[in-house]
Amino acid sequence: QLQLVESGGGLVQPGGTLRLSCTASGFSLEYYDMAWFRQAPGQGRERISCISTTGRATEYADSVKSRFTISRDNAQDTVYLQMHGLKPDDTAVYYCAAVRTDWGPICVDEARYNYWGQGAQVTVSS
Repeated sequence: QLQLVESGGGLVQPGGTLRLSCTASGFSLEYYDMAWFRQAPGQGRERISCISTTGRATEYADSVKSRFTISRDNAQDTVYLQMHGLKPDDTAVYYCAAVRTDWGPICVDEARYNYWGQGAQVTVSS
C-alpha cells in the first residue's frame, strides 16, 4: 500500500519545540517534491512549507518563517518539520503531502498532490 505515515505530534507549551516526521511506505520519495500543510479548527487547510526533491530548495509561509524548518532524508524516504517557538495559533492538524516533481515550482496547487499523510495533531497550550 502506497502511503505517507506521520509521527511526532503532541501537546507542547508555548515557546516549545516539536519535530514531525513523514515517512513513505511502498514507494520512494526520491522524485517527489514535498510539502507540509496544516488545518486549524474551523479553518481551511494552509500550506506552510515545501521542499524540493534534493532538499536544496525550500519555501515557507510567512506565518512560520524563521520558526519552522523543513528537511528531508531521501535514504530514509522521510521528510521532517522542525518547529520552534510554538504559539497557540500553531495548534492544528498537520499533514505532509507528496507530488511527483515536474522540475518546476516546488509548491504547487493543493489538488495536484498525489499522496497525503493521515495527519498529526499539534496542540500548543499551557
